[in-house]
Amino acid sequence: MTTATSPARSTTKPPSTTTVRGRLTALGRAELTLLFRNRTAVFVALLMPAAMVVAMKSTLEQVDLGGTGLTVAGAALTGGIGMVLLQVIYMNMVAAYVARREELVLKRLRTGEVTDGEILTGTALPSAALALAQTVVIVVAGTAFFGLDAPERPELLLLGLLLGVVLMTALAGATSVLTRTVQTAQLTTLPLFFLSIMGSGLFVPLEILPDPLASACEFLPLTGVMTLVRAGWLGSADGTDLLGAALTGLVWTALAVFAVQRWFRWDPRR
Repeated sequence: MTTATSPARSTTKPPSTTTVRGRLTALGRAELTLLFRNRTAVFVALLMPAAMVVAMKSTLEQVDLGGTGLTVAGAALTGGIGMVLLQVIYMNMVAAYVARREELVLKRLRTGEVTDGEILTGTALPSAALALAQTVVIVVAGTAFFGLDAPERPELLLLGLLLGVVLMTALAGATSVLTRTVQTAQLTTLPLFFLSIMGSGLFVPLEILPDPLASACEFLPLTGVMTLVRAGWLGSADGTDLLGAALTGLVWTALAVFAVQRWFRWDPRR
């Protein structure tokens, strides 16, 4: 894989006339406007996670969850949080980064005082906020209509969510390197999407998988995040499992951030 073709940014910059908060707010506001102009992206972000929860809840009713400590509602709704992270952040942000790159938006932004990290972060802010809002809706719906208790350890749930947001954003940036057009983003995001659904415990608890397969699945990118989310809402995880889950998520995040720093493309792939 080759490095980005755009020249390195000059180390000499004019004095900044705005604050980091102001620049991120401006970028986030602009990206939010673009997001809501894209009807397909809005549909995927708002409706697809809910549709997947309904579909998987019906499927899970046919699965023997005995010995997993999970109810059908618990498995479906915590899996719904994972779907939000995958679809609202990861899949949406791959398309967003590619679209802004091909439209020369990223290149133009780099000519100003905003830093590379601020560009990538500001672009992701609306999706991150939307994902967190949808998670709140899922938790409220679970406690109000599906007979689930309030989160037993909300700090773990919040930790899992924040780790998931950062991880999915970084993986989106890394995946955009391999993605030539917005249309092909639908293909380049599928491997992680299907691996996560089947192997990261979104809707298929690892406890019902054969031991060797379950052990391998523990090292998938989203597995650690889902362990923290499920433990934060439903409880029942011990300290060793939680530590391993957090480390897995952090390692994948570090690898994704390194890939973005090393190979992210700012110029159109033409």
